[in-house]
Amino acid sequence: MHKIAVLPGDGTGPEVVNEGLKVMNAAAKVYGFKYETVNFDFGGERYMKTGETLPDAAIEDIKKFDTIYLGAIGHPDVKPGILEVGILLKMRFALDQYINLRPVKLYPGVETPLKDKGPKDIDFVVVRENTGGIYTGLGGVVQKGTPMEIATQVMVYGRPVVERCMKYAYELTRKRNSAKKMLTLVHKCNVLTHCGDLWVRVHKEMGDANYPDIKQDYNHVDACTMWFVKQPEWYDVIVTENLFGDIITDLAAIIQGGLGIAAGGNINPEGVSMFEPMGGSAPKYTGKNVINPLAAISAAGMMLDSLGEEKAARAIDKAVSDVLASGRIKSLAAGRMGMSTSEVGDFVASLVK
Repeated sequence: MHKIAVLPGDGTGPEVVNEGLKVMNAAAKVYGFKYETVNFDFGGERYMKTGETLPDAAIEDIKKFDTIYLGAIGHPDVKPGILEVGILLKMRFALDQYINLRPVKLYPGVETPLKDKGPKDIDFVVVRENTGGIYTGLGGVVQKGTPMEIATQVMVYGRPVVERCMKYAYELTRKRNSAKKMLTLVHKCNVLTHCGDLWVRVHKEMGDANYPDIKQDYNHVDACTMWFVKQPEWYDVIVTENLFGDIITDLAAIIQGGLGIAAGGNINPEGVSMFEPMGGSAPKYTGKNVINPLAAISAAGMMLDSLGEEKAARAIDKAVSDVLASGRIKSLAAGRMGMSTSEVGDFVASLVK
């Protein structure tokens, strides 16, 4: 029995989560697994009523679950940063979700802004280190508001943090077993000579010692952004540090058709992970039954894969692909799909076999 903590979140989050759960229920019937869900109402509405974002007691409750399914966090009446830091980042650090996993896949029937590129060209994965780097907040401000103000924020990495991320990336590359079997490190070691050098050495040392079957590759992050556009078919698995991963995965989302089809996971391989669509809460579409749920459905598939339900996960991915290849969805944009949110969920669920 899989125990799933559900955070529907804000705006259209509950709507897309509902469709993801609908498709997961269809997969459970076909593949015979059981699960139970418990809803947590953390988000903008609760914050405005109680002043709470994510109390420590809730973290302890969530630790008792196998995984977390998230809709979206973000409310127009709450100052930006409060919910993101108080819920998402707090959960990421408290649960040590040290991998951000972003599959980048162009499905049939989905448009990419890249000329002459198709599904065979865009199919790779970005492994982003998720708890270190600049986002740890090490640094400060002195003489704030004066002409002599100085602000610092430091990229900090210890070898154990780099090693565990690199190990995950190498193991994923081996598991994918694509024709390329290549792990590309993305950094900026020519300028960030201390942190960059650490990542480069760990990449080579671990690959040479334990993964001789995996080809090693390296890109400076600025070069990577160019190659994403010019030759995305080059990539298999990418591993990178936190800030660079945050940036290049947004570019990756666009080349796979936009945030409406982009799903991801915040992973603790030894603990509680969290899966979500990459798009925001889209509050202006709340309650209209027009938001695209496909990214949330794909996130549910990723969650099942992490729980060991690999056949069900593959079936959901194929169902999403078949729905998009059918031509019945006219656009991934909210209100222009040619189907309602719930109709898309019904369509995907009907194809899970």
